[in-house]
Amino acid sequence: MNIHDSVLGAIGDTPLVRLTRLHPPGNLVAKLEFTNPAGSVKERMAVAMIDDAERRGLLRPGGTIVEPTSGNTGAGLAMVGAVRGYRVICTVPDKVSEDKIKLLRAYGAEVIVTPTELLPEDDDSYYGVARRIVAETPGAYQPNQYANAANPDAHYRTTGPEIWEQTDGEVGAFVAGVGTGGTITGVARYLRERRPDLLVVGADPEGSIYSAGPDDEIHQYYVEGVGEDFYPETMDLGVVDRWIKVSDAEAFATTRRLARREGILTGGSGGLAVHAALQVAAEEPDRLTVVLVPDTGRGYLSKVFDDDWMRTHGFGDVLAAEEAEGDG
Repeated sequence: MNIHDSVLGAIGDTPLVRLTRLHPPGNLVAKLEFTNPAGSVKERMAVAMIDDAERRGLLRPGGTIVEPTSGNTGAGLAMVGAVRGYRVICTVPDKVSEDKIKLLRAYGAEVIVTPTELLPEDDDSYYGVARRIVAETPGAYQPNQYANAANPDAHYRTTGPEIWEQTDGEVGAFVAGVGTGGTITGVARYLRERRPDLLVVGADPEGSIYSAGPDDEIHQYYVEGVGEDFYPETMDLGVVDRWIKVSDAEAFATTRRLARREGILTGGSGGLAVHAALQVAAEEPDRLTVVLVPDTGRGYLSKVFDDDWMRTHGFGDVLAAEEAEGDG
């Protein structure tokens, strides 16, 4: 019988799907990470970080997991906490959708919302509040997805091998949105050991530090879960051959097109990655391009999939373009 002992055993082995309705040549395929039990790629590293902490004695029975997160890592950690009996506290920036906050609470996590615009070193930022809670709470442990080597290692051990096996080693380009950098770092390291000529492309929102030029300003953006205003230790910049900068409007337009044309419901970061991947796939039709779609769109129904929210936040042109194309 193929029966898992808990929901944690169902993490991974996510499918690849051709995006032929957005890209008819058929050389663009999506790795659908929203088929993980809590709906995102972050569960891979969430369970890996907790496994590592338990082995090292950093987290003990009855302990508390504390993490600053834009939602998906928190959901993964909350799921692990529910199975293993840990209290979970998540600090989140206020740009995180209400859907995601409710999801965290549904898993039993405690959620503290902080101002998005504060820098990481600010004591009242979601990073700073997490640091304070850890310092004040006996038995608390912060996995710290931005510096924890178990983050990229999880993708070296699982996501990379899955892509290699699912494509029979034919993957020629890998595209992913970049936040902590753990996914793109771990996957690229694994695949490059087997295919040194692999093209690795980082998709990045306008305003993020990764794709910023010397004269560009680092600023806030609406897309959640990708981009940074600092360089995390989990990000190996050397694995990325090229960065593609994507605007909020481009990311959201592609997010909505994925739902309406491919039947794939993902968030803005998924749309951002696919927007970049469409460019990469069009450059060499004979090369198989794999794009990682990181999470489910069910956490964004009140934002990118809500027409009123889109209009209120300046994305009316996206809706107009949909109507003109017959997608409205």
